[in-house]
Amino acid sequence: MSQPVLVAVAWPYASAEIHVGNLTGAYLPADILARYHRLRGRDVLMVSGSDSHGTPVTVRADEEGSTPEEVYKRFHADFIQLFQKLGLTYDIFTSTHTSNHFDIAKKLFLSLKENGYLYTESSFQWYSLEQERFLPDRYVEGTCYFCGKTGARSDQCDNCGHLLEAEKLIDPKSKIDGSTPELRETTHFYLDLEKLQDRVADFLRERQDYWRPNVIRQSLGQIETEGLHGRPITRDLSWGIPVPVEGWEGKCMYVWFEAVIGYLSGVVEWGLLHDDPDAWRHWWTNPESKTLYCIGKDNIPFHAIIWPAELIGVAESFDAKMGAADPQPLVLPYDVPANEFMNLEGRKLSGSKNWAVWGLDFLERYDPDPMRYYLTVNMPENRDSDWDWEEFYQRNNNELVATWGNLANRVLSFAYKNWEGKVPEPGELRDADKALFETLKEGFNTVEAQLEAVKLRAAVQEAMRLAAEVNKYLDTAGPWFEIKEDKSQAAKTIYTAMQAIDWLKIIFSPFLPHTSEQLHHILGYEQPIFGQLTTKDVTDDLSTHTVMLYDSRGALTEGSDDWWKSKPLTPGKPFNQPTPLFQKLDGSIVDEERARLGN
Repeated sequence: MSQPVLVAVAWPYASAEIHVGNLTGAYLPADILARYHRLRGRDVLMVSGSDSHGTPVTVRADEEGSTPEEVYKRFHADFIQLFQKLGLTYDIFTSTHTSNHFDIAKKLFLSLKENGYLYTESSFQWYSLEQERFLPDRYVEGTCYFCGKTGARSDQCDNCGHLLEAEKLIDPKSKIDGSTPELRETTHFYLDLEKLQDRVADFLRERQDYWRPNVIRQSLGQIETEGLHGRPITRDLSWGIPVPVEGWEGKCMYVWFEAVIGYLSGVVEWGLLHDDPDAWRHWWTNPESKTLYCIGKDNIPFHAIIWPAELIGVAESFDAKMGAADPQPLVLPYDVPANEFMNLEGRKLSGSKNWAVWGLDFLERYDPDPMRYYLTVNMPENRDSDWDWEEFYQRNNNELVATWGNLANRVLSFAYKNWEGKVPEPGELRDADKALFETLKEGFNTVEAQLEAVKLRAAVQEAMRLAAEVNKYLDTAGPWFEIKEDKSQAAKTIYTAMQAIDWLKIIFSPFLPHTSEQLHHILGYEQPIFGQLTTKDVTDDLSTHTVMLYDSRGALTEGSDDWWKSKPLTPGKPFNQPTPLFQKLDGSIVDEERARLGN
């Protein structure tokens, strides 16, 4: 079998709509990587789902007077609709509120307990006198005692990234009613991070040569300067996964502990849905497996420290609980390419103030590939970036339309008209033709290296540079003039350009899958490049949940063939009448879209 590649994608809280910052932070990078690795013929599994138990879900339910289940199912349906429209090829997009996830989370919890990495301890937690209950961390906000930023949650500051101890939060207030909670004693299970610290540090040092500097700096730096301390993994909650220990009724697993287990439980569920209950081991116990975690920078501690600690702690015990005759340890993350944040028109995105570009709303007015392109070329890989409507308009018209779309349309329209809808016979190619081919072949290697290093901005910029090189070649050769004097020379030029477009179609396809498929069809190919997204309702002991699945059957990328290469275009091959790939936008959209903000 081919190399297994697990693309693990941040689980969105099922309590709010998804905006462009979320998309460029985690979800789109994951799809680009998944599509690229599929083109390489690797065994890809892209996995995520809705985080149904996060306290934002219960906060939303409290505000609406509904139930957490009603809230999560509503937003879960919206997520699936958005991801289908945008073309995010999750092999499985599920939910944490499933019997399977409950089972896997409990097995992992008990594995850690049996291996001596959990302990119990009493501590003080924030308690609401008005509501007569303990408050989850997201219910309490105050001032961070590290950086002084207000609005910090009692478990983590999103501004500086530090994990926080609830009792040290400055000026705490309940998000529900603004009251000041009091500290009361309660007992919980703790993950013994101190005992796992040295092994987590070694894990990080082994990866520091290729991980992004910001990820290493935040995670390894935290260990070396502050050390790791035990962290509670249970909470006094009624919505979530019950603690699987007798006498602990009324307590649930803390969401930051159990949600990451979804990367494992999601793969297990995928196997069950495909009638292969042992399939998960191909990605999770195989030493050759490469696991990539696509997240935003606010999730770095949970994916670069805590999740590896959990995986190290369970060792072979989890596989044993799953019935393995020869239990194996679980695979540790290969890379955690966390992105920074995207702002909007020079200001921080704010959903509550409608200072955001919402995914579903955008796709009501624009096609998906322009969004994918702008979010990729503007991706906040090493520093925060900014969505600017003027820049979106300019890049759409000057790059997608003028450089790439116009190249494909004018060459194919000219060929369709003058060679009766067939690829021209070029005869012997000239030095300039061969030179362009070499440029494109080198381009495959360059973009490949950038994608392997998760440098997606550079990769798509290189793809657009290659399209510009083909335009330069056409401007020099001038087939529109050649055909008037010597059609055979024009045939060489047009064949060369069509071959280049066919290759560029593949290079662009991880970033621009919709228009690449359109171009693939125009060029006369019957098999699609990629598979299709489907949905399925699954009923278990908890309820019925909807999963989104990726079906690769019938696609070029089904199987282990490597399609990331310069395959020859057959002369005489019929192709279809071309249609424009992109729409030119009117400059008025800039003011129109800016007027939508903040309302």
